[in-house]
Amino acid sequence: MSAIASLFQEAARLAAGFRQATPARHMPSHDYATSLAAFGEPLPMAGSQMLDVIRRLADGAEPGLHATTGPRFFGWVIGGSHPVGVAADFLTSAWGQNAGNHVAAPAAAAVETVAARWLLDLLKLPAESSVGFVTGATVANFTCLAAARGEVLRQVGWDADAKGLFGAPEITVLIGDDAHTTVFSALQFLGLGHDRLLRVRTDPVGRIDPAALAGTLDTVSGPVIAILQAGQINTGAFDDFAAMIPLLKTKGAWVHIDGAFGLWAQASVKTSHLSRGIEAADSWATDGHKWLQTPYDCGYAIVRSELAHRRAMTIAASYLPLAGVGERDPSHYVPELSRRARGFATWAMLKHLGREGMAALIDQCCASARLAADLLAREPGIAILNEVTLNQLVIRFGAGRPDEEGDALTRKTIEKIQADGLIFAGGAKWRGRDVLRLSVTNFQTTSDQAELAAHSIIAAYRSVSSVDSAPTDRVPADRVPSGHGQ
Repeated sequence: MSAIASLFQEAARLAAGFRQATPARHMPSHDYATSLAAFGEPLPMAGSQMLDVIRRLADGAEPGLHATTGPRFFGWVIGGSHPVGVAADFLTSAWGQNAGNHVAAPAAAAVETVAARWLLDLLKLPAESSVGFVTGATVANFTCLAAARGEVLRQVGWDADAKGLFGAPEITVLIGDDAHTTVFSALQFLGLGHDRLLRVRTDPVGRIDPAALAGTLDTVSGPVIAILQAGQINTGAFDDFAAMIPLLKTKGAWVHIDGAFGLWAQASVKTSHLSRGIEAADSWATDGHKWLQTPYDCGYAIVRSELAHRRAMTIAASYLPLAGVGERDPSHYVPELSRRARGFATWAMLKHLGREGMAALIDQCCASARLAADLLAREPGIAILNEVTLNQLVIRFGAGRPDEEGDALTRKTIEKIQADGLIFAGGAKWRGRDVLRLSVTNFQTTSDQAELAAHSIIAAYRSVSSVDSAPTDRVPADRVPSGHGQ
């Protein structure tokens, strides 16, 4: 066997071993400081054998890895890195293609073309839209808003791509009070500022208030960019696109949708009512490494006007080949030239799941989230603060007690959950109070796993709240799926 074959087989063996052990994994045993110490030797003078390096890497890293690929990781909206996507990503790395243009990597460019077409079909977005394969929703928002910035200024006679923003007409940016932090970062990167915005009042679950939006629009003139949201990061709530987009269009606004995970509601008949009217927007940002389950990193910047998209992003030089009729250069749609060929993993996951499989995956996650919410809500002292219409739960402990006492109980319950290690979930602030957030985004999270998670959370709460613990208070042994450790 060749050295390369041995090396790749060993990497595959280590990867498979990690994934097979994931369902029983607890919290990382190494924190950042311990992980740093594990790798913190001086730069070696002499090199090491290839197999030794890979084994040393796995030995040092695995104690500091979260079980994000497992069925009971609910800490953030993170997909499970499906094995098919991972295998495609293995090949992507082995092929070593720079997906900058169609001549340097013909297959990578072609697969992106097909995967983009499939994505638009699955998400029910305008077929003429263009798609940039980026690192994630942060850069997807940046890319779409760059196209928006250029287009709204072009409509009033200003070429921002050539002249920049020096002396440009003022752009009004409308955004909801509960927009995700990455959108504010994208606006900052684009020179539009993260504070120089018109923030619009939101309702108790984070949706923009239509009356507040209408009132704000009455005060606006000139170029306008409006940012709406599909899936509020805590509650999963959707803005009312069917009502708001036509209203915004009366002001000539470019409407952008931050749909990092919520845009995937379009792929299921059971959830697509949440995003009704979303196809009328001008751009959409979403992630592949959430509900599509691709490995990190993978996101999509989708823009209705391909011309506006390419104007904002095209990188040109005399040594770079030009795309002819019927050809597509991936770098014309993203803010990078040297880039990973993300289309391979995207194509593989869409091919593997198909339309029906994608809908079933979303439905399973949403049903599991609702089941967990129903079980938790039956427990005295636990309150679900949002209507679970998608995959997000906002959970408060010590319901009915004074706010400060509830905050303390919530923090202690989260600490207990993480110490027990059966599941992972993290805390957040919602409306000024401490909460536990659950995000159900993994293809392996079935109803059994959701039930197990709910019982684990209830047991942790009972423990910290000093409620009398009868034997039935413990997580029943038959709730632990076969082969999964406690």
